[in-house]
Amino acid sequence: MAARLIDGKQIAQDYRHAVRDAIAQRLDEGKRAPGLAVVLVGSDPASQIYVGKKIEACQQAGLVSQAVYPDADISQSDLLAIIDRFNADDSVDGILVQLPLPAHIDASVVIERVRPDKDVDGFHPYNIGRLAQRVPQLRACTPLGIVRLLEAIEEPFHGRQAVVVGASNIVGRPMALELLLKGATTTVCHRFTRDLAYEVGQAEILVVGVGKPGLIKGEWIREDATVIDVGMNRLASGKLVGDIEFEAAAERAAWITPVPGGVGPMTVAMLMSNTLRAAELREARTA
Repeated sequence: MAARLIDGKQIAQDYRHAVRDAIAQRLDEGKRAPGLAVVLVGSDPASQIYVGKKIEACQQAGLVSQAVYPDADISQSDLLAIIDRFNADDSVDGILVQLPLPAHIDASVVIERVRPDKDVDGFHPYNIGRLAQRVPQLRACTPLGIVRLLEAIEEPFHGRQAVVVGASNIVGRPMALELLLKGATTTVCHRFTRDLAYEVGQAEILVVGVGKPGLIKGEWIREDATVIDVGMNRLASGKLVGDIEFEAAAERAAWITPVPGGVGPMTVAMLMSNTLRAAELREARTA
């Protein structure tokens, strides 16, 4: 295997320790610990486990976390009322509404209801707009985590050909904006892209986040590319795999993220970092 693995677990641990140390310093200075409120609609077991891990990680770092678990049939107006309550709570610096939401609830309305300065997911139009204008404030956790992974391996962004496969609001679109911000020449591929293999083959930096196991063939990968696989797919065998044919891609790439253990840990670390940043930004505004 030619490629070097990008150790997301270790890099995420470094960021988590940095957040923990910053919070400890805040407490020494007589400031309060940042607060995070999590809303999980419904009782999907996988989502409950995932949210539980997020809350546990935040508590280990010294963040004050609270969670509410409304039933899946909650009305949209009642869900918005929960968000309004957290918006008005001065002890809450960040609000996370776990997606996806039930079909009867308009996720766009919910995302826009969260106060932009408490939007630690980085999905609010205000925060996406700030990123597009090159003045980022709170940034989407997964794309930001990917940038931090690339910085950790000293990726030379300027002028590099970057290709993002997937154009979702959660990963693909903000990822493209992050890469533009770093000075990469960026292409976004989606379901209407005519020759995906060709576009992938141009990528010096490749980020794939689609949710289709093995979509990207290993032989498509450019020699010495840096490859980031956001996909997390469970096969019938129970094995977790990404969107890229890992073994074949690793024979060609210079760097590659494993699945699991690559991007996932960074998403949680950036949630913690965003919550701390939200607290600091609010304090700076009121100073």
